[in-house]
Amino acid sequence: MVSTSIVLLLWAVPSPWPWPHAPGSQTVEARIAPPPGYVRPPAPPGSFAAWLRGLPVLAGDPAVQLFDGRKKRNQEAHAFVLDVDVGSKDLLQCADAVIRLRAEYLFAQGDKASICFHLTSGDPAPFGRWMRGERPQISQNRLRWVRGSTGTSDHSALARYLEFVFTYAGSASLAAELARPTSPIEAGDVIIRGGHPGHAIIVLDVAEKDGRRAVLLAQSYMPAQQIHVLRNPKDQGSPWYAAETEGALETPEWLFEWQDRRRFTQRTCGSAGGGLL
Repeated sequence: MVSTSIVLLLWAVPSPWPWPHAPGSQTVEARIAPPPGYVRPPAPPGSFAAWLRGLPVLAGDPAVQLFDGRKKRNQEAHAFVLDVDVGSKDLLQCADAVIRLRAEYLFAQGDKASICFHLTSGDPAPFGRWMRGERPQISQNRLRWVRGSTGTSDHSALARYLEFVFTYAGSASLAAELARPTSPIEAGDVIIRGGHPGHAIIVLDVAEKDGRRAVLLAQSYMPAQQIHVLRNPKDQGSPWYAAETEGALETPEWLFEWQDRRRFTQRTCGSAGGGLL
């Protein structure tokens, strides 16, 4: 017989995924085996790599859904679909999906002060100001923050903040704020070509064998759609890509260069504002 105290304790444990998701979803690590002979390197607890590896994956082989419930036209680009809600607006596109995952990770770690992204104008948009009750206003192509609401820091506040960021940020602004890494590729790295349009994908996981690395890549696209793990056009039997340091990176819907790799840093982007949009 299970004691009442244990039941209450289990009831009190919060979900690791505070967005709407299916109960019992498997994680990336549990659902997607590494390539034969490869192993996943240890991911430090609390790291972005460990958090990404623990993201939920929808069961079965579902179609990728758009924000309005329709199916994405190209259903040949994905191998798996992450169980991350897409919302009801045409906002969670390519760079937005990367921003969303980074923000959700920082939120899960309790590091809300580090949630900050630059807009296309170059203005920083820190979640800290949103939590204090300030709200961004755009007038005559200028951004300013005004006191507009009661301060709150729950997940619904994060969702509203991200809708604003998705509207005024994109691949160009994200590429400009990411660092060019010198160490080997790792989970959480971003492959990005900033532009109008540009595209961005995220390294979801890494596996190793004899000093070489293979990576899982994930994206959203246009229109806004569920985040999905990409197929490898060169290996239809596996979603893993052999990681390189240079040359072309062919994904189902975009051609990158491996040199397009960037990385988030731990720094925050500041709290000033006022530039042109």
